[in-house]
Amino acid sequence: MTTITENNSARGSARLALYIIIAMLLGILFGYLVHQKAVNVDMSYIGLLSDLFLRAIKMIIAPLVFATLTVGIAQMGGGAGVGRVGVKALLWFVTASIISLFLGLLFATLFHPGQDSGFSALTADQIAAGKSRLEDFTKGVHDAGFVAFVKSQIIPTSFVDATANNRLLQIVFFSVFFGIALGSMEEKAHAMVALLQQLSDAMIKMTGVVMKTAPIAVFAAISSAVADKGLGLLLTYGKFIGSFYIALMVLWALLVVAGYLFLGKRVFELLTHIREAFFLSFATASSEAAYPKILEALDKFGVSRKISSFVMPLGYSFNLDGSMMYCTFASLFIAQFYNIDLPIGTEIAMLFTLMLTSKGMAGIPAASLVVIAGTLTQFNLPIEGMLLILGVDRFLDMGRSATNAVGNSISSAVIAKWEDKLYPENSTAQS
Repeated sequence: MTTITENNSARGSARLALYIIIAMLLGILFGYLVHQKAVNVDMSYIGLLSDLFLRAIKMIIAPLVFATLTVGIAQMGGGAGVGRVGVKALLWFVTASIISLFLGLLFATLFHPGQDSGFSALTADQIAAGKSRLEDFTKGVHDAGFVAFVKSQIIPTSFVDATANNRLLQIVFFSVFFGIALGSMEEKAHAMVALLQQLSDAMIKMTGVVMKTAPIAVFAAISSAVADKGLGLLLTYGKFIGSFYIALMVLWALLVVAGYLFLGKRVFELLTHIREAFFLSFATASSEAAYPKILEALDKFGVSRKISSFVMPLGYSFNLDGSMMYCTFASLFIAQFYNIDLPIGTEIAMLFTLMLTSKGMAGIPAASLVVIAGTLTQFNLPIEGMLLILGVDRFLDMGRSATNAVGNSISSAVIAKWEDKLYPENSTAQS
């Protein structure tokens, strides 16, 4: 009976991944027809479908993270176990961050996407038209520094406020302390732990229901983006987009190689399990949308829920590999466009600055753009250059989000392997 259930689950997963791919292709076609005025439709209604899906996913994330993480910590064996896993996770995250930032620097220097790009210099009218958008990002710069991040994003003043605003790191902080407290209570906490386990299972069930609508949301998201910008924009920015995606593919390959070093051939099984999450995060340009699906995929792969429920939320705050690569790539693109020659020392300083400021991405809307704005300001680069990339940011965000999903999945599996909490595929991953 178990084998039949697992086979049905695998077939359902493969079908959903196929439906998502088909929805992406149909969305591109429909969006192109709308952009070309061949189809007359109000895209605000189409885009609403994607927004509703993302809101439904975000509705699930806070209680899911709280329940799974608290149960995992309570069963982990106290603060020593939490600290050990946390140190290993941060070691992986810092290493991945340095590699991601360096690759962005390397490929921007190698391809020079800002030179001979065919773009005309921005006119005063264009800068004035984009002034309000620039002000939004420069305003966010003051809240994106590392010190401000530590002060405002880690310890919640209210758990209710943290959950209401989906501040993952604050939820993690509260859940860790709550889980340690429950773990110290031993038998007295059994009822509470069992209740939270039931809450976690209920959230996973809700995710399954919401995910049935994923192809519709993917169609809406892709068609809205193409209808708004058109495919011609991709040709205009071909050098910039193409070189960035080449850099991303190299990063994907390195992540898989790193996974192979620790997981062996099982890393390819992991990639099979997370394919839905990959396509979903790519199509919706949201790695958050894939969070519940990744957690479910890690369960099937054999990662202990004690590990995945702790490492995944941390990863969404500290291990945004694709976003960090984009920060260096886009900053150097703007410098190259304005023919500003940055010495290698300045580029290295920029890399380490981004290493710190990127850790303030959690909970900030349009986080990558805010961090880029701060970097441009700090290194006296023209902040109006951001107007060059705003038009295609959605298409680039798709790749960044998918990369973040892959990076966090592999990191969770590797850390589970280190902790001897990686079990055979489709085994019970709750222990």
